[in-house]
Amino acid sequence: MGLAILLGIFGTCVVAGIPVAFAMGIAAASAFWFEGFPLLITFQRAISGISVFSLLAIPFFVFAGELMLHGGIAMRLVKFASALVGHVRGGLASVNIFSSMLFGGISGSAIADISALGSILIPVMKEKGYRPDYAVNVTVTSSIAGIVIPPSHNMIIFSVAAGGGISISKLFLAGVIPGVMMCICLAIAAYIVAIKHQYKSEPFPGWRVVARTALDAFPGLVTAIIIVGGVLSGVFTVTESGAFGVIYALVITAFVYRSLSWDGFLIAVRSSVRTTAMVMILIAFASSFAYLLALYQVPTVLSNFLLGISENKYAVLLMINIVLLMLGMIMDMAALILICTPIFLPIVTQLGMDPIQFGIMLLVNLGLGLCTPPVGTCLFVGCAVGKIKIEETLKTIWPFYIALLAALILVTYVPAISLFLPGLFE
Repeated sequence: MGLAILLGIFGTCVVAGIPVAFAMGIAAASAFWFEGFPLLITFQRAISGISVFSLLAIPFFVFAGELMLHGGIAMRLVKFASALVGHVRGGLASVNIFSSMLFGGISGSAIADISALGSILIPVMKEKGYRPDYAVNVTVTSSIAGIVIPPSHNMIIFSVAAGGGISISKLFLAGVIPGVMMCICLAIAAYIVAIKHQYKSEPFPGWRVVARTALDAFPGLVTAIIIVGGVLSGVFTVTESGAFGVIYALVITAFVYRSLSWDGFLIAVRSSVRTTAMVMILIAFASSFAYLLALYQVPTVLSNFLLGISENKYAVLLMINIVLLMLGMIMDMAALILICTPIFLPIVTQLGMDPIQFGIMLLVNLGLGLCTPPVGTCLFVGCAVGKIKIEETLKTIWPFYIALLAALILVTYVPAISLFLPGLFE
């Protein structure tokens, strides 16, 4: 009955439009009350959930990404990508995807990617004769590379949800190849669609222009090198690397590029505070919610249920992916990481899957959920930037869904894709 109350109230709150974080808090408080626990336990569990040192890195990562977003880094990355891959058929789509790969590695945010690159590239693609739905589809689906390519604050959330025993530096390394692979799969899909619609390519400007634009964009890319390289080398902790990344981003955008205005700085601060507050509230109440799930032995029950259907590793992983894809269509990514990790991680480890590989599989899977209705945040933002109805994009987005599903299947069933780079640094 307690579990029914927990899940029932949570589902009712979500359907009623209450934010997921508060829905989890209300459901947890109700279940604690039903079980006879003091309601104070809800908030004690919530506070303990955010009293984790590694979570301090999240505001730094978010702030560094916001400084890059409002400091003119995106335009320099677009120019570099255009010079390097713009000559491919449907060149601006390749530019879009390659720029997302670069910018995602700096900001670690899919929404920041769409906001920065979409506002630049979608209007240009329309002017060059690309269909609006094609421009939005490419922008939306390529943006989730920032979730997987380090640095990514979602990796920190996964590590915390897994109990803190998973190395964040290894997660950073594990995300590189899958993130690049996702972009390659999307580039292939974009190329095929470009051939079908006979989109033109841009003329190749020459290697001198490529070198010049690369040199101009390099200082911005060093932000990711500082954050990731500092962690991997052991010079910085994750939190310290985030702080140094913020300092470097501020120096580059304000004093080197001189493209960060005071108004832009204030917007970056406000956006960072808002995002950090949302994430921390979510983590806090998810901690109370997850405590009750463990109390009701939901992971054990679900594990026995799935293994009762089939003990085949590949079949169970397929079922888990299907469940995650369905949940990703109706819930926010961070909330699902916090809820699903304690449930599914014991199952996959029992099957012999490395927790790091599962983390990357989870991020790729839930990243796809950001591009799917009815609660696809990236899809909504992309359509708003592109000034197009969601219904129009959904009619033609399926080749890009197939590309992302192909990447998800490879990440799920080929461990080396996620574990090769972490294995080199053991």
